[in-house]
Amino acid sequence: MRAAVVDRYGPPEVVTVAEVPRPRAGPGQVLVRVQATPVTAGDARIRGAHFPPGFGPPARLAFGIRGPRRRILGGTFAGLVEAVGDGVDGFPPGVAVCGMTGTKLGTHAELVVVPSDRVTAIPSGVSTDDAAGLLFGGTAALYFLRDKASVAPGRSVLVNGASGAVGTNAVQLAKHYGARVTAVTSGANAGLVTSLGADAVIDHTQGGLATTDQRFDVVLDCVGNLTISSGRRLLNEGGVLVLAVANLWDTVRARRDVVAGSAPERVEDFQLLLGLVASGELTVVHDSAYSLDGIVEAHRRVDTGHKRGNVIVRPCLDAEEQGS
Repeated sequence: MRAAVVDRYGPPEVVTVAEVPRPRAGPGQVLVRVQATPVTAGDARIRGAHFPPGFGPPARLAFGIRGPRRRILGGTFAGLVEAVGDGVDGFPPGVAVCGMTGTKLGTHAELVVVPSDRVTAIPSGVSTDDAAGLLFGGTAALYFLRDKASVAPGRSVLVNGASGAVGTNAVQLAKHYGARVTAVTSGANAGLVTSLGADAVIDHTQGGLATTDQRFDVVLDCVGNLTISSGRRLLNEGGVLVLAVANLWDTVRARRDVVAGSAPERVEDFQLLLGLVASGELTVVHDSAYSLDGIVEAHRRVDTGHKRGNVIVRPCLDAEEQGS
Protein backbone atom coordinates (compact mmCIF):
# COMPACT_ATOMS: atom_id res chain seq x y z
CA MET A 1 0.00 0.00 0.00
CA ARG A 2 0.99 3.65 -0.30
CA ALA A 3 1.65 5.79 2.75
CA ALA A 4 3.18 9.11 3.72
CA VAL A 5 6.48 8.32 5.42
CA VAL A 6 8.70 10.49 7.63
CA ASP A 7 12.21 9.16 8.26
CA ARG A 8 13.73 12.27 9.84
CA TYR A 9 12.53 15.42 11.53
CA GLY A 10 12.36 18.51 9.36
CA PRO A 11 10.23 20.73 7.12
CA PRO A 12 7.23 19.45 5.13
CA GLU A 13 9.53 18.23 2.37
CA VAL A 14 10.81 15.37 4.57
CA VAL A 15 7.43 13.65 4.06
CA THR A 16 7.51 11.24 1.12
CA VAL A 17 4.97 8.87 -0.37
CA ALA A 18 6.22 5.29 -0.52
CA GLU A 19 5.10 1.71 -0.84
CA VAL A 20 5.01 -0.01 2.54
CA PRO A 21 3.84 -3.48 3.62
CA ARG A 22 0.09 -3.95 3.70
CA PRO A 23 -1.15 -4.40 7.30
CA ARG A 24 -3.37 -7.28 8.33
CA ALA A 25 -6.06 -7.36 10.98
CA GLY A 26 -5.12 -9.53 13.94
CA PRO A 27 -7.38 -10.73 16.75
CA GLY A 28 -9.58 -7.92 18.02
CA GLN A 29 -8.53 -5.57 15.22
CA VAL A 30 -10.22 -3.84 12.29
CA LEU A 31 -8.52 -3.13 8.96
CA VAL A 32 -9.82 0.14 7.51
CA ARG A 33 -9.34 1.58 4.02
CA VAL A 34 -8.73 5.23 4.84
CA GLN A 35 -10.86 7.66 2.89
CA ALA A 36 -10.04 10.75 4.93
CA THR A 37 -7.48 11.68 7.59
CA PRO A 38 -6.48 15.10 8.91
CA VAL A 39 -3.00 16.57 9.05
CA THR A 40 -3.19 18.19 12.46
CA ALA A 41 -1.04 20.59 14.39
CA GLY A 42 0.08 17.54 16.35
CA ASP A 43 1.27 15.80 13.18
CA ALA A 44 3.18 18.90 12.10
CA ARG A 45 4.69 19.24 15.56
CA ILE A 46 6.00 15.66 15.48
CA ARG A 47 7.24 15.92 11.88
CA GLY A 48 9.18 19.11 12.57
CA ALA A 49 10.16 18.26 16.18
CA HIS A 50 8.50 21.56 17.14
CA PHE A 51 7.63 20.51 20.66
CA PRO A 52 6.49 23.02 23.33
CA PRO A 53 9.35 24.47 25.40
CA GLY A 54 10.76 21.92 27.80
CA PHE A 55 9.20 18.95 26.03
CA GLY A 56 11.94 18.53 23.41
CA PRO A 57 14.14 15.90 25.15
CA PRO A 58 11.28 13.76 26.56
CA ALA A 59 9.36 13.99 23.28
CA ARG A 60 12.37 12.76 21.29
CA LEU A 61 12.76 9.88 23.72
CA ALA A 62 9.09 9.02 23.19
CA PHE A 63 8.80 9.58 19.44
CA GLY A 64 12.37 9.00 18.22
CA ILE A 65 15.74 10.71 18.58
CA ARG A 66 16.52 11.69 14.96
CA GLY A 67 13.17 10.97 13.38
CA PRO A 68 9.75 9.54 14.25
CA ARG A 69 9.98 5.95 15.40
CA ARG A 70 6.55 5.45 13.84
CA ARG A 71 7.25 6.59 10.30
CA ILE A 72 3.60 6.95 9.24
CA LEU A 73 2.02 9.87 11.08
CA GLY A 74 -1.67 10.61 11.55
CA GLY A 75 -3.83 9.70 14.52
CA THR A 76 -7.38 10.11 13.19
CA PHE A 77 -9.15 8.35 10.34
CA ALA A 78 -12.44 7.71 8.58
CA GLY A 79 -13.01 5.06 5.96
CA LEU A 80 -14.51 1.70 5.08
CA VAL A 81 -13.93 -1.59 6.86
CA GLU A 82 -11.77 -3.83 4.69
CA ALA A 83 -11.50 -6.83 7.02
CA VAL A 84 -11.67 -7.78 10.70
CA GLY A 85 -9.67 -10.11 12.88
CA ASP A 86 -10.88 -12.93 15.07
CA GLY A 87 -13.28 -11.95 17.82
CA VAL A 88 -14.56 -8.79 16.15
CA ASP A 89 -18.30 -8.38 15.62
CA GLY A 90 -20.39 -5.45 14.46
CA PHE A 91 -18.09 -4.13 11.73
CA PRO A 92 -18.99 -5.90 8.47
CA PRO A 93 -16.82 -5.18 5.42
CA GLY A 94 -17.83 -1.97 3.68
CA VAL A 95 -19.32 -0.20 6.71
CA ALA A 96 -18.13 3.39 7.24
CA VAL A 97 -16.19 3.86 10.46
CA CYS A 98 -13.91 6.37 12.14
CA GLY A 99 -11.62 6.48 15.13
CA MET A 100 -8.28 7.45 16.59
CA THR A 101 -5.05 5.51 16.96
CA GLY A 102 -3.33 7.33 19.82
CA THR A 103 0.45 7.08 19.94
CA LYS A 104 0.46 4.28 17.36
CA LEU A 105 -0.36 6.84 14.64
CA GLY A 106 -0.37 5.33 11.11
CA THR A 107 -3.46 6.91 9.49
CA HIS A 108 -1.66 8.81 6.70
CA ALA A 109 -1.89 5.69 4.57
CA GLU A 110 -4.30 3.79 2.37
CA LEU A 111 -4.91 1.21 5.09
CA VAL A 112 -4.69 1.23 8.87
CA VAL A 113 -5.20 -1.46 11.51
CA VAL A 114 -6.96 -0.36 14.68
CA PRO A 115 -8.22 -2.16 17.81
CA SER A 116 -11.97 -2.60 17.47
CA ASP A 117 -12.59 -0.74 20.74
CA ARG A 118 -11.16 2.44 19.18
CA VAL A 119 -13.55 2.39 16.21
CA THR A 120 -17.17 3.47 15.81
CA ALA A 121 -19.63 3.50 12.92
CA ILE A 122 -20.24 6.79 11.11
CA PRO A 123 -23.92 7.78 11.25
CA SER A 124 -25.91 8.21 8.08
CA GLY A 125 -25.58 11.71 6.70
CA VAL A 126 -22.08 12.32 8.09
CA SER A 127 -19.34 12.33 5.43
CA THR A 128 -15.97 10.68 5.92
CA ASP A 129 -14.33 14.11 5.58
CA ASP A 130 -16.47 15.41 8.45
CA ALA A 131 -15.90 12.32 10.59
CA ALA A 132 -12.14 12.51 10.10
CA GLY A 133 -12.03 16.25 10.72
CA LEU A 134 -14.22 16.07 13.80
CA LEU A 135 -12.39 13.83 16.21
CA PHE A 136 -9.01 15.47 16.88
CA GLY A 137 -10.37 18.91 17.72
CA GLY A 138 -13.76 17.72 18.92
CA THR A 139 -12.53 15.30 21.56
CA ALA A 140 -10.10 17.87 22.96
CA ALA A 141 -12.71 20.63 23.10
CA LEU A 142 -15.29 18.31 24.65
CA TYR A 143 -12.94 16.99 27.32
CA PHE A 144 -11.58 20.36 28.37
CA LEU A 145 -14.90 22.24 28.37
CA ARG A 146 -17.30 19.59 29.66
CA ASP A 147 -15.10 17.41 31.84
CA LYS A 148 -12.48 19.84 33.16
CA ALA A 149 -14.15 23.26 33.10
CA SER A 150 -17.74 22.13 33.71
CA VAL A 151 -19.12 24.61 31.19
CA ALA A 152 -22.80 25.26 31.90
CA PRO A 153 -25.54 27.77 31.05
CA GLY A 154 -24.68 31.32 32.00
CA ARG A 155 -20.92 30.85 32.16
CA SER A 156 -18.59 33.02 30.07
CA VAL A 157 -15.99 31.24 27.94
CA LEU A 158 -13.01 32.71 26.10
CA VAL A 159 -11.64 30.58 23.24
CA ASN A 160 -8.14 31.71 22.23
CA GLY A 161 -7.40 30.41 18.75
CA ALA A 162 -11.06 30.01 17.82
CA SER A 163 -10.62 29.31 14.11
CA GLY A 164 -8.47 26.17 14.36
CA ALA A 165 -9.46 22.52 14.69
CA VAL A 166 -9.89 22.65 18.48
CA GLY A 167 -11.18 26.21 18.54
CA THR A 168 -13.99 25.82 16.01
CA ASN A 169 -15.32 22.88 18.00
CA ALA A 170 -14.83 24.67 21.30
CA VAL A 171 -16.89 27.67 20.22
CA GLN A 172 -19.78 25.41 19.19
CA LEU A 173 -19.61 23.07 22.18
CA ALA A 174 -19.46 25.94 24.65
CA LYS A 175 -22.62 27.34 23.03
CA HIS A 176 -24.17 23.87 23.06
CA TYR A 177 -23.70 23.79 26.84
CA GLY A 178 -25.27 27.23 27.23
CA ALA A 179 -22.24 29.48 27.67
CA ARG A 180 -21.61 32.98 26.34
CA VAL A 181 -18.56 32.72 24.05
CA THR A 182 -15.89 35.24 23.19
CA ALA A 183 -13.60 34.12 20.36
CA VAL A 184 -10.04 35.30 19.82
CA THR A 185 -9.07 35.12 16.16
CA SER A 186 -8.03 37.37 13.29
CA GLY A 187 -10.44 39.87 11.83
CA ALA A 188 -10.48 37.80 8.65
CA ASN A 189 -11.97 34.89 10.61
CA ALA A 190 -14.47 36.91 12.63
CA GLY A 191 -17.32 35.98 10.30
CA LEU A 192 -16.49 32.28 10.59
CA VAL A 193 -16.47 32.13 14.38
CA THR A 194 -19.57 34.31 14.61
CA SER A 195 -21.37 31.92 12.27
CA LEU A 196 -20.38 29.10 14.64
CA GLY A 197 -22.01 30.86 17.58
CA ALA A 198 -19.44 33.25 19.07
CA ASP A 199 -21.17 36.14 20.83
CA ALA A 200 -18.15 38.45 20.64
CA VAL A 201 -14.80 38.49 18.83
CA ILE A 202 -11.41 39.84 19.91
CA ASP A 203 -9.10 40.48 16.94
CA HIS A 204 -5.62 39.29 17.83
CA THR A 205 -4.17 41.42 15.02
CA GLN A 206 -5.47 44.58 16.74
CA GLY A 207 -3.91 44.17 20.17
CA GLY A 208 -5.83 41.07 21.13
CA LEU A 209 -5.91 39.97 24.75
CA ALA A 210 -3.26 42.45 25.80
CA THR A 211 -5.77 45.26 25.36
CA THR A 212 -8.83 43.68 27.01
CA ASP A 213 -10.01 44.25 30.56
CA GLN A 214 -12.68 41.56 30.30
CA ARG A 215 -12.74 38.56 32.65
CA PHE A 216 -14.16 35.10 31.99
CA ASP A 217 -15.30 32.01 33.87
CA VAL A 218 -13.35 29.74 31.51
CA VAL A 219 -10.32 30.58 29.37
CA LEU A 220 -9.37 27.91 26.82
CA ASP A 221 -6.04 28.50 25.08
CA CYS A 222 -5.80 26.46 21.87
CA VAL A 223 -2.69 28.29 20.62
CA GLY A 224 -0.04 28.07 23.31
CA ASN A 225 0.64 31.80 23.69
CA LEU A 226 -0.85 32.06 27.17
CA THR A 227 0.97 31.10 30.34
CA ILE A 228 -0.45 30.45 33.78
CA SER A 229 0.25 34.03 34.84
CA SER A 230 -1.12 35.70 31.68
CA GLY A 231 -4.11 33.36 31.58
CA ARG A 232 -5.09 33.85 35.20
CA ARG A 233 -5.27 37.60 34.58
CA LEU A 234 -8.27 36.88 32.35
CA LEU A 235 -10.23 34.83 34.91
CA ASN A 236 -13.17 35.74 37.06
CA GLU A 237 -12.96 34.62 40.66
CA GLY A 238 -13.47 30.87 40.70
CA GLY A 239 -12.67 30.62 36.99
CA VAL A 240 -10.73 27.86 35.20
CA LEU A 241 -7.76 28.29 32.87
CA VAL A 242 -7.37 25.49 30.32
CA LEU A 243 -4.05 25.27 28.48
CA ALA A 244 -4.59 22.89 25.56
CA VAL A 245 -1.01 23.68 24.50
CA ALA A 246 1.45 24.38 27.30
CA ASN A 247 5.16 24.35 28.04
CA LEU A 248 6.57 21.74 30.38
CA TRP A 249 6.84 24.10 33.36
CA ASP A 250 3.19 25.20 33.16
CA THR A 251 2.06 21.60 32.61
CA VAL A 252 3.85 20.50 35.78
CA ARG A 253 2.42 23.43 37.76
CA ALA A 254 -1.16 23.02 36.51
CA ARG A 255 -3.49 22.42 39.45
CA ARG A 256 -6.63 23.79 41.08
CA ASP A 257 -7.79 26.53 38.68
CA VAL A 258 -5.39 25.50 35.87
CA VAL A 259 -5.81 22.48 33.57
CA ALA A 260 -3.18 21.25 31.10
CA GLY A 261 -2.33 18.03 29.33
CA SER A 262 -3.85 15.89 26.61
CA ALA A 263 -7.40 14.69 26.07
CA PRO A 264 -8.39 11.00 26.16
CA GLU A 265 -9.63 9.25 23.01
CA ARG A 266 -12.92 7.62 24.02
CA VAL A 267 -15.38 5.97 21.68
CA GLU A 268 -18.32 7.28 23.68
CA ASP A 269 -17.06 10.81 22.99
CA PHE A 270 -16.70 10.01 19.27
CA GLN A 271 -20.31 8.89 19.22
CA LEU A 272 -21.61 11.95 21.06
CA LEU A 273 -19.79 14.30 18.67
CA LEU A 274 -20.88 12.38 15.57
CA GLY A 275 -24.46 12.55 16.81
CA LEU A 276 -24.22 16.33 17.09
CA VAL A 277 -22.93 16.54 13.52
CA ALA A 278 -25.66 14.20 12.25
CA SER A 279 -28.33 16.34 13.93
CA GLY A 280 -26.92 19.56 12.52
CA GLU A 281 -25.92 20.91 15.94
CA LEU A 282 -22.19 20.85 15.18
CA THR A 283 -20.44 21.95 12.00
CA VAL A 284 -17.07 20.50 11.01
CA VAL A 285 -14.95 23.27 9.50
CA HIS A 286 -12.62 22.36 6.64
CA ASP A 287 -9.75 24.45 5.35
CA SER A 288 -8.57 22.37 2.39
CA ALA A 289 -8.27 18.80 1.11
CA TYR A 290 -5.50 16.93 -0.70
CA SER A 291 -4.78 13.54 -2.19
CA LEU A 292 -1.98 11.52 -0.61
CA ASP A 293 0.39 12.91 -3.22
CA GLY A 294 -0.40 16.37 -1.85
CA ILE A 295 0.72 15.49 1.67
CA VAL A 296 3.65 17.95 1.56
CA GLU A 297 1.31 20.78 0.63
CA ALA A 298 -1.00 19.72 3.45
CA HIS A 299 1.86 19.98 5.94
CA ARG A 300 2.87 23.35 4.50
CA ARG A 301 -0.65 24.63 5.01
CA VAL A 302 -0.67 23.51 8.65
CA ASP A 303 2.76 25.08 9.20
CA THR A 304 1.44 28.51 8.20
CA GLY A 305 -0.51 28.62 11.46
CA HIS A 306 -3.44 30.13 9.57
CA LYS A 307 -5.57 27.14 8.65
CA ARG A 308 -9.29 27.35 9.39
CA GLY A 309 -10.51 24.14 10.96
CA ASN A 310 -9.14 21.02 9.33
CA VAL A 311 -6.70 20.11 6.58
CA ILE A 312 -7.82 16.76 5.13
CA VAL A 313 -5.90 14.14 3.15
CA ARG A 314 -7.77 11.49 1.18
CA PRO A 315 -5.31 8.59 0.78
CA CYS A 316 -7.50 6.34 -1.35
CA LEU A 317 -8.06 8.91 -4.06
CA ASP A 318 -4.65 8.03 -5.43
CA ALA A 319 -5.44 4.34 -5.73
CA GLU A 320 -8.80 5.07 -7.37
CA GLU A 321 -7.27 7.45 -9.88
CA GLN A 322 -4.72 4.81 -10.81
CA GLY A 323 -7.45 2.22 -11.19
CA SER A 324 -6.12 -0.10 -8.49
